[in-house]
Amino acid sequence: MSDQSFPFHDESTALVHAPADRVFAYLDDPKALAAHMRESSMMMLGSRMSIDIDADGGRAIGSKIRMHGKMMGISLSLEEVITERQAPYKKVWETIGTPNLKVMAHYRIGFELTPERDASLVRVFIDYRLPVNAPGSWLGCLLGGVYARWCTKQMADDAARHFKTMQLTDRLQR
Repeated sequence: MSDQSFPFHDESTALVHAPADRVFAYLDDPKALAAHMRESSMMMLGSRMSIDIDADGGRAIGSKIRMHGKMMGISLSLEEVITERQAPYKKVWETIGTPNLKVMAHYRIGFELTPERDASLVRVFIDYRLPVNAPGSWLGCLLGGVYARWCTKQMADDAARHFKTMQLTDRLQR
């Protein structure tokens, strides 16, 4: 899809206290990156999504990831494909097929890492379209941006928390 296919954008950043190769290895795992979708939360209205990953583990160009679940009894599902992977600095993936979502239609999402001395600046971004049919069209207008912000912020903040916890665990084990 061209950039014009995704008229909406959001991004979040976090400083992660670990080198880019370690941060990339963590974020390259779709289950770690999508942890916010697998846990019950207010943004998911108490629901959660299951994640299925192909034999490449979501770690190769062309690798596929599927998510499915229910929110308030309504089925949600999507399939994504990895479109760009430049270890240890960048990874991008996007929806394929027909996603069954309520506040977004197709999207492209990814992360970029910039080394910063002994840390890494993580930038998580999403470019997306809103659904065109009701009720998704009005739900998307109302909540699409809120959901995009929550999603990118969760991914960036989860990485920072993960490595902060790792540092604390390392110190306690010494």
